[in-house]
This record gives sequence, structure tokens and C-alpha cells, in this order.
Amino acid sequence: MRARLAILLACLAQPCLAADDAALILQAQTDGPLQATYPNARHYGSPWIWVGVKSQTLRLLDDWGRVQKEYVVSTAKNGVGETSGSYQTPRGWHSVCEKLGDGAEENTIIFRRQVTPWKYTPELHAQYPNKDWILTRILWLCGQEPGLNQGGNVDSYERAIYIHGAGDHVPWGRPSSLGCVRMKNRDVIELFDAAPNGTDVWIDENS
Repeated sequence: MRARLAILLACLAQPCLAADDAALILQAQTDGPLQATYPNARHYGSPWIWVGVKSQTLRLLDDWGRVQKEYVVSTAKNGVGETSGSYQTPRGWHSVCEKLGDGAEENTIIFRRQVTPWKYTPELHAQYPNKDWILTRILWLCGQEPGLNQGGNVDSYERAIYIHGAGDHVPWGRPSSLGCVRMKNRDVIELFDAAPNGTDVWIDENS
């Protein structure tokens, strides 16, 4: 597709005489629209994660800014905000600064950032319905914007803001967490494997 675009641009600059070139342009038109791209605004050319609070989605984008995966998530029940103790999801640019749970089985309970031998079940949740279960994987986020989500009483890392797995009781697509970004367990495993430490994460309240 890039080769075809290059030919098309060249044709705009000067006459194209080759019949083969015209055929390629015709083919490019019939291949359908180009995929939309959303380049990383913080580190251009780097893969990144885009969390949409309004849409309750998490998108994984490649270095071209093309959406590779889109997942349904659940952010904070209390909405967006950065203050410690607010139980809100912080906005702005973050990065993945620690990853926990590598190799743990699906539905493994992570307690105080330690992988336990216990597993989440619907029956266990029924016994402790108010428990904020952290399961399977953690991507721990560090705020990258001083005064907004880094430092003082708005520091996302100190607030223990994670992207993490959660149980089947979660109302996916609706805010319900205590500040973190909840994902389905299989989805968070996939994201964990695809997003190394240092990956940029933008939490966008308007998308």
C-alpha cells in the first residue's frame, strides 16, 4: 500500500506515462480507505496505549499510530481526578513503570502486589461483594505530568493506579473501579505481553 501511495504522489507531481502505474492507482482506490492513524503525541514514532474514559475503551497502538487492539474496560466509579483519596481515575500522560504477575494463571489473585496461590471465583466474590479484586496482571502507572498526575498529592504511582485484571462481576463498559483501569483477564494478559515498561499511556476523559 505504501508503494502505491508513493506512485500516486509522484503522479501528482508529474505526468504518469506507464500503464502499470495507472493500474496500481486504480487498485489502490478499490482497496478501500486507508486505516486512520493516531501518532504518539508524547514520543512520536513510539507505540502507546490510549484509554478513553468516555468510551470505556483501551486501545493499543503501534509505532505508526495504528490501532492494533481495542478492549472494553472499566474506569473509576467516581469519575476522573488526580487527588489522593478521591478514588478517581487520573487523566493525562502516564507510562508503564512496573509490571507484576508475569506467568500467573488467569484469575490469580494479586494481593498487596504479591502473586498469591489463590484464585478468584464468582462464589468467592459473592462472599466479599465489596472487594476490589486485582487479578492476573498489573501494569503500574507513573504520571508524567508534574502537578497533574506526578508529585505531591496527585502522584499516580503513589496512588497505586494500575491497569489490571478483574473478575466477571465487573460491569464492562461502565465506570466501576476505585481509580484503576480494569480489564478482562485474557485482555490484560495480551496487553501485558505487548506493552513493555516505558510504554506511554494517555488517559483521555473526552474520548
